[in-house]
Amino acid sequence: MGLFDQVVGALAGRQSGGNAALLETVMQVINNPQTGGLAGLVQSFQQGGLGEIVNSWVSTGANLPISAEQIQSVLGGGSLQDIAAKLGIGQQQASGSLAELLPQVIDQLTPNGQLPQGGDLMAQGLELLKGKLFS
Repeated sequence: MGLFDQVVGALAGRQSGGNAALLETVMQVINNPQTGGLAGLVQSFQQGGLGEIVNSWVSTGANLPISAEQIQSVLGGGSLQDIAAKLGIGQQQASGSLAELLPQVIDQLTPNGQLPQGGDLMAQGLELLKGKLFS
């Protein structure tokens, strides 16, 4: 079972809440107005020299992988420390989990290969996941 399936399972109550908490935290990162939301996050990856990687997540093709170290370089220690604290895990584990989940979530939020315009991405993301649960 892939990580995305585990997260969907957690939302359906079939597994522990750890994955659901991770997904919620990822959606908060993506939906953060202080960083420009999803578009700002994508721009941060592009400015950090990871444009090809993040563009693959937005496009309709295959998602390129990202390492925990690359996540750390883009998000910075302060953000990762906050995320790790919210999840009750170490910073390295948080960046590793983000490296696995972030490409999948961004891919799901951009099904047509384009960034969504406006709206609450947290709600959109959860609706997409609910749709996967009941389809």
